[in-house]
Amino acid sequence: MARKLTDKEAAAYFRRSYTAVDGLWFMKVEEKLGFEAALQLDWQVWQIMPKIQARFIKAALKEGDGLEAFSTCLEEKLSLEGFQFDINRYTTENEGVLEIKVTRCPWHDIMIKSGRGNLSEKISRLICTTENSVWALEFGDIRFDPKEGICKGSDSCVLRFEGKP
Repeated sequence: MARKLTDKEAAAYFRRSYTAVDGLWFMKVEEKLGFEAALQLDWQVWQIMPKIQARFIKAALKEGDGLEAFSTCLEEKLSLEGFQFDINRYTTENEGVLEIKVTRCPWHDIMIKSGRGNLSEKISRLICTTENSVWALEFGDIRFDPKEGICKGSDSCVLRFEGKP
């Protein structure tokens, strides 16, 4: 019997396929309709995709609502997608705060590798903001406030989320 892929190899296969189809789809739409139209269609997709992702991970990890559950699930997502990051949680007078410092973004890496790094900030401003905001809302009244960005020339992205602890 032929060797089968290990779970790790299968995960790598699906991760690579997922990122490749995202980029290929975007570039084909861009060829046909132009960059702005491709970005607007991509934005529409990323208004829905985070809901699917968040609901799957939330159910798989048996998490509920709130900032702590969100933190657990988002950490899993970022790990699965190959981000490198640190998490800082604290509370203010009224709210919990979750700050994630991303030191390596696989999506930005793909943009650089494909020679499209100059588009990374424009795409990120729309897509990353939408993706993170939609993810957060799946866990209740959690607000997303992007701070720094790798695609803007910083050494990291700082993703700040605020909500009930």
